[in-house]
Amino acid sequence: MFEVIFLGILQGLTEFLPISSSAHQRIAGEFFSNAQDPGARFTAITQIGTELAVLIFFRHDIKKIIVAWIRQTFMRASLPSDEKLQARMGWLIIVGSGPIVILGYLGKDIIANDLRSLWLIASVMIIFGIILGLADHYGKKDRGLSDLKTSHGILYGLAQALALVPGVSRSGATIAMGRFLGYSREAALRYSFLLALPAVFGSGLYELKGAVGDSTEMQIFSLTQTFIATCIAFVVGYAVIAWLLKFVQTKSFMPFIIYRLLLGSILLVFLATGVINA
Repeated sequence: MFEVIFLGILQGLTEFLPISSSAHQRIAGEFFSNAQDPGARFTAITQIGTELAVLIFFRHDIKKIIVAWIRQTFMRASLPSDEKLQARMGWLIIVGSGPIVILGYLGKDIIANDLRSLWLIASVMIIFGIILGLADHYGKKDRGLSDLKTSHGILYGLAQALALVPGVSRSGATIAMGRFLGYSREAALRYSFLLALPAVFGSGLYELKGAVGDSTEMQIFSLTQTFIATCIAFVVGYAVIAWLLKFVQTKSFMPFIIYRLLLGSILLVFLATGVINA
């Protein structure tokens, strides 16, 4: 139960920070009593909790997007300019979700088994830490969410798809893309939150269905334990969203970049010296 609580807190803390929650889940498993990977399924299901936090935190924004999108798409209503922006945001979230949904479904076996090597995770933590640092330092800061267009939505979506590799970080990849495209830190972060909703809910519910159908594939945690971790992730994740949105208004992503580089380097040392197994 201690491990379940710890992983729930870890998921809530790391899902929205650009440091990769899946990498942290994978690394943490090596230091538990049985030194076993919690598994891609456990990670995907606990992410439902953190995305529920997004759904509730941004409920007013999400409601406006859904209503405007339905009015434009199905009711063919003539919308004022502000509602047109909301409807367009709905389309951009759909377009941006395409790459990760397609690649995630086609490569689910590879993701669950072949991409969870700690050598790969450590290397990716460092590489994408550098990419995020360059994007955050050299990226322009003058674009807001109202400037989003289809081509940017596709690029955001391709960046999000990179997060299928543990260590990349969904938020880190989309934030980096947003900064390269000239969006402010807050705008890039907000769109990252919204863009993740369809993909993460889809992945989590798909894995939950599989877990209910065959509980033996839950690996080291039962459905009840996974549910507890998911609830904890929801509470912690909600607090992190509120904090992070205020943080990026005055601060850069440099602390997270330094953390990624340090963690990746330490992990490589542990692997090279045999302290942990890849």
